[in-house]
Amino acid sequence: MVSAPIDDLLRELAPQVVGVLTRRFGDFDTAEDAVQEALLDAAAQWPEQGVPGNPRGWLIQVAYRRMTEQLRNEQARRRREELVAARTPADRQAAPPADLVSESDRDDTLATLFLCCHPALTPPSAIALTLRSVGGLSTAEIARAFMVPEATMAQRISRAKQRIKTSGVPFGMPAPEERPRRLASALHVLYLIFNEGYASSTGPDLQRVELSREAIRLARTAHRLMPDDAEVTGLLALMLLTDARRPARTDAHGTPIPLAEQDRGLWDGAAIAEGVALVTAALSRGSVGPYQLQAAIAAVHDEAPSAAETDWPQVLALYGLLERMSDNPMVSLSRAVAAAMVHGPATGLGLLDRLADRLDGHHRFYATRAHLREMAGDLGAAVADYRAAAGRTTNIPERDYLTTRAARLAEDLAQRRAR
Repeated sequence: MVSAPIDDLLRELAPQVVGVLTRRFGDFDTAEDAVQEALLDAAAQWPEQGVPGNPRGWLIQVAYRRMTEQLRNEQARRRREELVAARTPADRQAAPPADLVSESDRDDTLATLFLCCHPALTPPSAIALTLRSVGGLSTAEIARAFMVPEATMAQRISRAKQRIKTSGVPFGMPAPEERPRRLASALHVLYLIFNEGYASSTGPDLQRVELSREAIRLARTAHRLMPDDAEVTGLLALMLLTDARRPARTDAHGTPIPLAEQDRGLWDGAAIAEGVALVTAALSRGSVGPYQLQAAIAAVHDEAPSAAETDWPQVLALYGLLERMSDNPMVSLSRAVAAAMVHGPATGLGLLDRLADRLDGHHRFYATRAHLREMAGDLGAAVADYRAAAGRTTNIPERDYLTTRAARLAEDLAQRRAR
């Protein structure tokens, strides 16, 4: 079994080594496969033999050899070795020595992240490729996280790499005029990875801790490489402030616990303090983006001593700003809840009526409306909406919670009518 420090080191080095080989050979697909093999070798050898003095150099050397072997094996079919040899200087025909510093000094993590999150890729493909090439996860690990067969995930990753190859996108940092769009794509992919880990879209568990932790690790890497970017800082803050509540989100049986009912003493105070400091610093820079606003909302919730003491007017104001910034119906859904907490459930329900067409069929719309109808005392309609929400979610703990909520309300309603 690989120790946590070695595992963390391998995941940190993976995108850097991919970058070195891609820059050297100009072939991201083969370089990425070679690095995966080198990571497996390291995972097998380092726990017994110790971490080498220059771990990046070690991985570069092994991956280089693996890549050369792959190229040679494909010589008859694609004549790739001759093509590589023709465009590679003579002094690069041999594998670099393991202690070569210049090869491993350059950190290509950010360039690799931008490549894996290219806008030409679909979100599922970008997520899978990012977790493998930047996160250092194996195909089997990613497949387990998303509960799909390993062969299916391998095909998804292979298609993503092929699409990048055929697009002709050069390896390296995007041009200045392209960087904002590419950065937005990269941050969106990290955001999606975190969300899937924090609130699983399907399966037997409410959350997949390994995914949310990996998203936080990658966001930390992005923040280390771009410390002055306010949205990168905001995204990391949002993840920390949200994940800080994870210990209180479920009971011993994995059943979800609503935010208002959580034991706030279980929240991670260190993560909250770090997240608040990050979002405060980001907001002070003047240019406010959606991740900063979401982090600010999370901070208001996390800093409230209790649910009753939450500064809902501030939350409502922040959601108003966020809604004007992005045409996202889920933001409008959250704003409706905040409006209900400030102005009463009737106001929130009125806002939800405007979202019915856009969110018809989404379980969160019905769950939110059920909550607001319960607040308003309309228990019959709330029961119907809780049941509708339960029938539309594919997450088992969430479905069970919604079903139980509906049953309890139905029982309360029956007892009231029997009096």
